[in-house]
Amino acid sequence: LKLIMTSKLENMSNDDIPLTISTQLEHLCHINISQKPTQHRKTSIICTIGPACNTVQKLQEMIAKGMNIARLNFSHGSHELHAQTIQNIREALRNENDMKDIAIALDIKGPEIRTGIIETGEMDEILLQSGNDVIVTTNDAYMSKCSLEMIYVDYKNIIKVIKKGSPIYIDNGLIMLLVKEIDGESIHCKIENGGLLGSQKGVNLPDALVNFPPVSEQDRKDIRFGVEMGIDIIFASFIRNADGIREIREILGEKGKQIKIIAKIENQQGVDNADEIIQEADGIMVARSDLGIEIPAEKVFLAQKMLTAKCNIAGRTVICATQMLESMINKPRPTRAEGSDVANAVLDGADCVMLSDETAKGKYPIEALSTMHQLCKQAEMTIFYTKISEELIRLTPKPTDHAQTIAIAANSAVQSCQAVAVICVTVTGRAATFISRFRPPVPIYAVCANRTIRRQLHLWRGICPLHFEGINTDWREDLYDRIQYAIKCGKKQQVIHDGDLLVIISRATHGYGITYELRIVNA
Repeated sequence: LKLIMTSKLENMSNDDIPLTISTQLEHLCHINISQKPTQHRKTSIICTIGPACNTVQKLQEMIAKGMNIARLNFSHGSHELHAQTIQNIREALRNENDMKDIAIALDIKGPEIRTGIIETGEMDEILLQSGNDVIVTTNDAYMSKCSLEMIYVDYKNIIKVIKKGSPIYIDNGLIMLLVKEIDGESIHCKIENGGLLGSQKGVNLPDALVNFPPVSEQDRKDIRFGVEMGIDIIFASFIRNADGIREIREILGEKGKQIKIIAKIENQQGVDNADEIIQEADGIMVARSDLGIEIPAEKVFLAQKMLTAKCNIAGRTVICATQMLESMINKPRPTRAEGSDVANAVLDGADCVMLSDETAKGKYPIEALSTMHQLCKQAEMTIFYTKISEELIRLTPKPTDHAQTIAIAANSAVQSCQAVAVICVTVTGRAATFISRFRPPVPIYAVCANRTIRRQLHLWRGICPLHFEGINTDWREDLYDRIQYAIKCGKKQQVIHDGDLLVIISRATHGYGITYELRIVNA
């Protein structure tokens, strides 16, 4: 099948846009801002679950509004609290139809530094005034007694690695302290940039050489807890090289070998070793808050574009995260800059975008999710899918294997016959992820019997995973049932209509073979 270099914005008639466009500029010139976005969003949305949204009722609302992956931040809360949250998520899912299943991701703390708990209460905040003095201490007596005069940090070696005149950044760099004097367990600082300080906020020491093991003892406990709880994904914080990913795989062991590992790139070393990390991990998260402190802020967007492109070429999932709609923590609408930030992450090629405090502790978690949903759909309308696909195919090493070849053929078939969807009947999910890799302009309905694999497929752009456990013992009839189920789901989403062309990908024989079949059918 030959790739036809044409661009057709979804839902546009031939009168709206010329059939043949060869350049990105021509494509952008024909955008119609009055056009309604596509019915189905391809970019997945990750929501951090916290006090603002951890009830069954709130979780049901978020699932209904389009949350694809629920993130549990293990920098906060006990195992008991997270176990209850996981139970609430699963309870919320029991009341949803089978198309609404979501993945659960465990974000391990990683080798990071955090402040203690505010003396007046874990949910309270104190206002640090610029120009005032404050003491940073490692004395455990102050672990739960952070105040205007004394701030506890959990890194004992800070006394050895910090120097007079060095900056200490707190809470994603919102607060900056300058070291005046070091005395025993105490670091006397001046508050250069003040702000509200909450409990257990992240601390960055950009001028210090901090040596951490890739996985802490607490991380090990959290990972084992996640395996027992049946989580689907691990977000691995502060990964500096491939060794950290390998160590996590060892901890997961046989019982947790199916769990996907996403490496969070949060420092210069992680950026420098991106190639080896991408090869070892299942995907990358561009964690822009800590990254923007560890490297110059004006370099963060460059790192984001570079890491996204590398993942797109390698076929790894990539997540853009942090401060995407941050103003919506306290306001019901985002700034225009935030809207552009989300849209540009989608245009860069992100498979997923993530909400952090917006949903975890914000006043408007549902509104933030709905806003991101709409922004993603609008951004997806403007992508020049044909050009992107052509570049990704050209950059794929040759010769391609069976799965890659059929994925390329499926993408070409979609664009040639202008099919409205791809239906992929898959056992391992691998074929569906390869199809996603080449960025077809239509949804990929991946029908899978394994619930874990089905949930994990939310990590890849464009995949709508469907669970189907057939009861038909005849393989061909069972395959037909799975395809019909996908068509039924597509019609329910108003993506597929009677008579529409569909591209069907399945195995040509029963079992774990490597022979694939591509068919073009009418719904």
